[in-house]
Amino acid sequence: MSDLTSHLFTAFALVFVIEGLLYAIFPSHIQQVMKFASNLPKEKFRYYGAAIAALGVMLVWIIQKII
Repeated sequence: MSDLTSHLFTAFALVFVIEGLLYAIFPSHIQQVMKFASNLPKEKFRYYGAAIAALGVMLVWIIQKII
């Protein structure tokens, strides 16, 4: 397996770890966030999703530049 594939699988697995920990540690808060998200109009939901994805890309770029 190439380094890129290994890094992608590791990153994908870490998403599950982080999300699982959030559900385990803050279950009532996660439920409140889900209720809030379900009441958002689709346009705002897409906007927030795109903004978070852009933030993630920027963080990866910054981390790659630092390391």
